[in-house]
Amino acid sequence: MATANDTVDFRFASDQSLLVYFDQKISPEAHRRIRALLHLLALEPVAGVRNLHPAYCSVLVDFDALKFAHGELEAILHGYVSRLDEVRLPDPREFEIPTCYGGEHGPDLNEVARLHGISPDQVIHLHSAAAYTVYFLGFVPGFGYLGELPETLRTPRLASPRPTTPAGSVGIADSQTGIYPFAAPGGWRLIGRTPFAMFRHERENMSLLNVGDRVRFVPISSAQFSALLEA
Repeated sequence: MATANDTVDFRFASDQSLLVYFDQKISPEAHRRIRALLHLLALEPVAGVRNLHPAYCSVLVDFDALKFAHGELEAILHGYVSRLDEVRLPDPREFEIPTCYGGEHGPDLNEVARLHGISPDQVIHLHSAAAYTVYFLGFVPGFGYLGELPETLRTPRLASPRPTTPAGSVGIADSQTGIYPFAAPGGWRLIGRTPFAMFRHERENMSLLNVGDRVRFVPISSAQFSALLEA
């Protein structure tokens, strides 16, 4: 492991990938530096870098192993990392996601309330009162990992994942919340559902959310959910 400075570590990940770690835990500063590195590499691409995969505290860099070795890429990225404090990031986009909580749309809402010794209405209030950051996208296209949940709502995943989860389902797991863009297997606890399409192939930006965006969930009724779904 080589160290760029006190807060950045470069780690071998595979014969064609390198991990850049900014911290060992979720933090606003680590997230800002990840966004800055992504922004800088988008403005000044490195020939031979094939893909970038941000996470909570790191960026996985996939590269062409025939073009350069790990050490050579690390040396190049050192130069980028040394400039991160100079990067001016665009203001984050803000989204309000209408969400119908509970009932058929949030089958785990009551269990989450029971686990924390609070009412379902309190779960809804706590979840919808917070503002969340989109830390990264993954699992399936358009699935944003949003954090962090209020401490009171932090809940482990289901012991056994569901074979399928409806598109638009809003789930929580540990300190995270997120929205399933497609019907897919999933182990997050479902507390609601949004009628918004989180991913569309015909949109210029296919994923509604992107890294760095800010999200709030807005409670709506079942009737409002149906009307927006049909709109």
